[in-house]
Amino acid sequence: MDFSIPADYQVFKDKIIAFAQSELNTDIINRDHRGSFPKDLWEKCGEFGILGLATEPQYGGSHSEIDVLRACHGLMGLGYGSNDVGLGLAINAHLWTVVMTISEFGNDEQKRKFLPKMSTGEWIGAHGLTEDNSGSDVFAMQTTATKVDGGFILNGSKRLVTLAPICDIALIFASTNPDVGKWGLTAFIVESNSDGFVQKPVQDKMGLRTVPIGRLHFEDCFVPEENVLGNVGSGWGISNSSLEYDRCCMLSCKLGTMEKQLEDTIAFAKERKQFGKKISDFQAVSHRIADMKSRIEIAKLLQYKMAWMKQQQMSGMLDGAILKLFLSESYVQSSLDAIRIHGGSGYLTENGVERNLRDAVGGVIYAGTSDIQKNIIASSLGI
Repeated sequence: MDFSIPADYQVFKDKIIAFAQSELNTDIINRDHRGSFPKDLWEKCGEFGILGLATEPQYGGSHSEIDVLRACHGLMGLGYGSNDVGLGLAINAHLWTVVMTISEFGNDEQKRKFLPKMSTGEWIGAHGLTEDNSGSDVFAMQTTATKVDGGFILNGSKRLVTLAPICDIALIFASTNPDVGKWGLTAFIVESNSDGFVQKPVQDKMGLRTVPIGRLHFEDCFVPEENVLGNVGSGWGISNSSLEYDRCCMLSCKLGTMEKQLEDTIAFAKERKQFGKKISDFQAVSHRIADMKSRIEIAKLLQYKMAWMKQQQMSGMLDGAILKLFLSESYVQSSLDAIRIHGGSGYLTENGVERNLRDAVGGVIYAGTSDIQKNIIASSLGI
């Protein structure tokens, strides 16, 4: 068992850190306050090759092959170097729920049409699964796709869709045969210029404000047959696969953010003095820092194992749920610890410490809530 990281992986991560620190941290407090998506920075990430991590080279990929472990390691560097957690979420949602899904299940024609522009950032992808009455309970999905000559007619709505207000294509799951439940789900690549495709305005939220989230509505929206992803009725399996990659890779940036958060907190604790000595000398403070470090190291092991499993094309439903649960909850707890150590300064927006907590809370909800992850873990254990 080899726990070392290949030298070229570390070089890749270091390059992303340097890129992010020099290019992606402009005006973050104001962008967060306004809730504005930095399209120019998105395009810079495309030029750098980050948006090509989930694409084969012949379709615009940035490496000789899709390497999930290298991608996760590099995205940790993005989270470490960039202060914009919302941008990191946008990149990961685009990569792992849309680009990777088309890479895995798309035919050659679909890959040639969609992947090159998605790998450069020219096109933005969204993943529509959740509905008003269908989130954790995917079987309650009400969006339907009716077969017609040459394709399907979609009717329904999706909510809480990352990048929905600005996407160029959306991967949409709809029921083509409601009588057979999950076996009647089908995945469709829907282009935003299609008649009946409606993108609702950006919805305000607690954190992750720089990534637009909103609704997609379909009213007699025609989708040509060539835009069916996989086979009719295979949507359930495609959805599970995309969620595994999502849970494996989505929080990689957060792990890098936690590393930077820890370094900044240690530096503050060594500098700040109370009662005549550094606050790092107080056991209450040092223990919080020890907890922050422990969470990072445990999460890294879970992350690397899950990435290795996906690289080996192994199913990782249980391991993905454990990773998603532990890492998302750890980010929340470490962000609380960072604020407590910084005291009043950590509560002020101008210092950037409190933003991590607001951004962290979303992680216990998207890609399956913490309670759903616990259900998956329990079910895997026969409970």
